[in-house]
Amino acid sequence: GEMIPDVKQEILLVTDPGKEEEAVTRLARVGYDYSLGYLKGGFEAWKIAGKDYESISRASAEELASIYSENPMIIDVRKASEFESEHIENAVNITLNQINSHLAAFPKDRSFFIHCAGGYRSMIASSILKQRGWTNFVDIRGGFKAIKETSIPVTQYVEPATLL
Repeated sequence: GEMIPDVKQEILLVTDPGKEEEAVTRLARVGYDYSLGYLKGGFEAWKIAGKDYESISRASAEELASIYSENPMIIDVRKASEFESEHIENAVNITLNQINSHLAAFPKDRSFFIHCAGGYRSMIASSILKQRGWTNFVDIRGGFKAIKETSIPVTQYVEPATLL
């Protein structure tokens, strides 16, 4: 809901088949009631029709772990409280809801990795960055949940209630 600047903006949904109603419901819960409809057949129908599209580079948490010793730049787009609770050592926190006002913090001359808790918010962030001209980043599938299952060092967990 924080990512839609004008809740009266009309939008056409492109969802996985069978997820159309869920998308409309989730948008309505945050005050957005101007969905025009959805693309029948989802993204596959778009591709079959020969329409242009972009893709996002993605990697597994294990792939990130295999190059972690090279000190890659890692951007965490989770909420500040999530980041403060626990995060990858040396990661930078730029929250998804603040991405548009912090675009200058994303390098264009150096590659970086982007993640959130499970992969949903980082894919939104990745789409925003891609739309604005960034191509030098990789989204981590499975997000922080998957990262914690690897050898990548994370900070000591702090109970979120202590962060209030």
